[in-house]
Amino acid sequence: MTKFIDLTLSGISIGAIYAAVALALVLIWRSTRVVNFAQGAMLMFTTFIASAVISSGGSYVLGFVVALAAGFVLGAVVERVIVRPVENAPPLNPVILTLGLYTLIVAIAGMIWGNTPRSFPAAFSLHGYTVGGTTLLFTPNDTFIVLVVIAVAAALAFLFRGTSLGLRMRGAAFAPEVARLLGVRVGRMLTLGWALAATVGSLAGVLVAPSVFLGPNSFDPILISGFVAAVLGGLDSPPGAVVGGLVLGLALSYVSGYEGSSLVPLAALVILVIVLMFRPTGLFSATKERRV
Repeated sequence: MTKFIDLTLSGISIGAIYAAVALALVLIWRSTRVVNFAQGAMLMFTTFIASAVISSGGSYVLGFVVALAAGFVLGAVVERVIVRPVENAPPLNPVILTLGLYTLIVAIAGMIWGNTPRSFPAAFSLHGYTVGGTTLLFTPNDTFIVLVVIAVAAALAFLFRGTSLGLRMRGAAFAPEVARLLGVRVGRMLTLGWALAATVGSLAGVLVAPSVFLGPNSFDPILISGFVAAVLGGLDSPPGAVVGGLVLGLALSYVSGYEGSSLVPLAALVILVIVLMFRPTGLFSATKERRV
């Protein structure tokens, strides 16, 4: 029973990380209709920036804020300079472009900070809670991660469903011509969508960095799992991203604990295939018809 509890708590912890990455993918999909495969490299880059700030004597909070600000600027620059020229190209072009961007960012990070993995400090203690003399595999830092992810998901859901800005962002993504006729600055909305998505990605990077060694390729497995979580929950649903991340985290934790860690990649692939076969739009996908 203790093993089951530990695996469940561990699954919630890692699932929250998957949910944070999934939220970034969902945000950029809802606001620009692009799947950004460079998201992992972008959040890696901003996490390195936060690490440099902290290593130079800055506080964790300062590094945290700098990472979010760097993510916002990086997302806006990527949209304006790289994605904007292919805005009206076939849908596959931006996807291929993000794959090239991933390679570029990883190479630049390697040249600046090297390829040797480094540690990253946590916001709170990494020592598990002690209950009845038993130390659980769930720490104060895990609690912080879960609460932050839930808060971000709620904020994004409110943004898209309860604000005029969210309505303009959705209109710019789904019907740009109509949105322009209604006075929406479509280009500005697309830039804002990329900037916000990169900010959420930077948040995910800072949250996950204490659990892995920070390196140019450290976040690749996290990005893949985050993508599976986003598809599982529905690329149109921020709450679905959180649920998808938690479900995936729990499933992979149980597989790793009872069947062995070598089966975890296969389990993630099986989950993705099953979802695409029986519910390709995700468990919490939005309705197909939208009013903008």
